[in-house]
Amino acid sequence: MSLDFKDYIASVPDFPEPGVIFRDISPLMADGKAYAAATDAIVQYAQDKGVEMIAGPEARGFIVGCPVAYKLGVGFAPARKKGKLPRETVSASYGLEYGESTLYLHKDAIKPGQRVLVCDDLLATGGTIAATIELVERLGGIVVGTAFIVELTDLHGRDKIKGYDILALTEYAGA
Repeated sequence: MSLDFKDYIASVPDFPEPGVIFRDISPLMADGKAYAAATDAIVQYAQDKGVEMIAGPEARGFIVGCPVAYKLGVGFAPARKKGKLPRETVSASYGLEYGESTLYLHKDAIKPGQRVLVCDDLLATGGTIAATIELVERLGGIVVGTAFIVELTDLHGRDKIKGYDILALTEYAGA
C-alpha cells in the first residue's frame, strides 16, 4: 500500500503574502511513516540512478537530502547562503521575485565525475535548483537527477532545469 503524500501536506492560503498558497511539508515530516515513505521513494530513485553523492540547497534541501544520503551510505553536500561555509567555495547566483540570491558549495564538496542527485522539498520556479546544479557541474559532478516532495507545476520550474531527470512525489497546479 502506498501513501498519498498530499494527505500529509498542508495548504496554507495567503502565506507568505495574499494570493499565495504555501505547501507546507511539516505534517509529512511529523509523521514517521510518511517521512520514511517519501525518503524511501527518493532512495529508490537514487539507487536506480547510481547516485554517489547528494546535494541540496539550504535549508529544506537538507531535510530531504540528508536522510536519503544516510540511507544510501553516501555523502551530502550542502549548498549554503553567503557566509555559512568556512572554507574556499564556488558560487552561483539566481534570480528571485525581487532581486537576486547566491548559493555556495565548498570547492571540495563534489569530486569530478561523481554522480550527484540534487534534492529539495519543492520545485517552484527552478532558480534555486538551477543554481545548485550549476555549482555541482562547475566542480565536475554529473547531475543524474533531481528529487522533490512537491512540484508546483504552474510555476514552470522544469523550464529552468530542462534536460535533467526530475522526480516529484506530488504535484500541484494553481490553487
